[in-house]
Amino acid sequence: MSNPPDLRPDLARAVLRDDARPGQPKIGMVSLGCPKALVDSERILTRLRAEGYAISADYAGADAVIVNTCGFLDSAKAESLEAIGEALSENGKVIVTGCLGAEPEFITGVHPSVLAVTGPQQYEQVLDAVHGAVPPAPDPFVDLLPASGVSLTPRHYSYLKISEGCNHHCKFCIIPAMRGRLASRPAHAVLREAEKLVEAGVKELLVISQDTSAYGVDVRHATTEGHRAHITDLARDLGSLGAWVRLHYVYPYPHVRELIPLMAEGLILPYLDIPFQHAHPDTLRRMARPAAAAKTLDEIAAWRRDAPDITLRSTFIVGYPGETDAEFQTLLDWLDEAQLDRVGCFQYENVAGAAANALPDHVPDEVKQERWDRFMEKAQAISEAKLAAKVGSRLDVIVDAVDEDGAVCRTKADAPEIDGNLFIDEGFEALAPGDIVTVEVDEASEYDLWGRLSAE
Repeated sequence: MSNPPDLRPDLARAVLRDDARPGQPKIGMVSLGCPKALVDSERILTRLRAEGYAISADYAGADAVIVNTCGFLDSAKAESLEAIGEALSENGKVIVTGCLGAEPEFITGVHPSVLAVTGPQQYEQVLDAVHGAVPPAPDPFVDLLPASGVSLTPRHYSYLKISEGCNHHCKFCIIPAMRGRLASRPAHAVLREAEKLVEAGVKELLVISQDTSAYGVDVRHATTEGHRAHITDLARDLGSLGAWVRLHYVYPYPHVRELIPLMAEGLILPYLDIPFQHAHPDTLRRMARPAAAAKTLDEIAAWRRDAPDITLRSTFIVGYPGETDAEFQTLLDWLDEAQLDRVGCFQYENVAGAAANALPDHVPDEVKQERWDRFMEKAQAISEAKLAAKVGSRLDVIVDAVDEDGAVCRTKADAPEIDGNLFIDEGFEALAPGDIVTVEVDEASEYDLWGRLSAE
């Protein structure tokens, strides 16, 4: 997943209101990486707002800029370094945090003039750095913080992070080294945050973590204030709030099947985002991931039997070290059988500190590209056929944006920023972001739908 592009401070005027009082210190924020990092950015900004800082929508208006970095892949590191350099050029006072902050020498070696470097989730250190660069000047009679805190997403949807860290040791990943082991939030605290978001007008809760289905394992599924820290119980509790509830990063444990009845009942959206990564057992073993791809097909069949409307999203890696032509063909054949609705694919990259770097038989770049092209061609054909089958159906959609040309919406099968859209280009004038309406689908492409408001 990637964050909305308008979170850059030079582009974010539509998201962040520049309403500082005279003399109020102002901080800018560049938020890179995944939605989990976006939630960290929101927490930092909420704390700063509570201390009397205003949030700047551009570089020039900020007294300092925080860059929340991503360090998962070399390409992400390069993007983070570029963003830091841009912030230094445009503003001059830059504080770096986030996953790349776990390697401070890497950052200061390229940008020695940054004011401070902190790692992921180190909120107090970020605040200390801001205090040192721009002392707070709060006015308790003026600086009021909304009950829901500072949000970097549109008002009608919000990410809800339920845990930090991860207990897996996938050889291509360094997230556990950067963010630590699984640390689940108390269930009552998650539910309280969700309740506040819904009360503030949020219509869709996007549940995120590094391993959503492992939620509560570290605390032995403890019950606090009447709420049990288990993903099935949490999903049921969240489903009672009346908002759409969408689950991301669901590792395919056996107990995931317990979520399917909640989808069939309509308590949570019939949508699972599961990172399968590959299908050949030997490739999966080299990744240090579960290698039962055949059983996974059985599980998928059972999910679809019990919740026929379920949408399955996944991501895969091609060109992993040692991947043979036969292993890649197994992946293509598996995708043919699985018929996943939403699919993303990455070409393998070395990541500094990852165990996969030391594996033998790295795949040449041109072979990775060729396999990626073939994989995406098949995935696109599956998506096109599945969307074509929806023409003529009636679907509930949530409106994301409205302009003079039409309304941009999403169905229950579409997560923001990563999946497709449904467009309405007639009779949309009365719609507003956050509305949930019923449409009749009358056209489809490879990834998107078009429709008109239902007369019923």
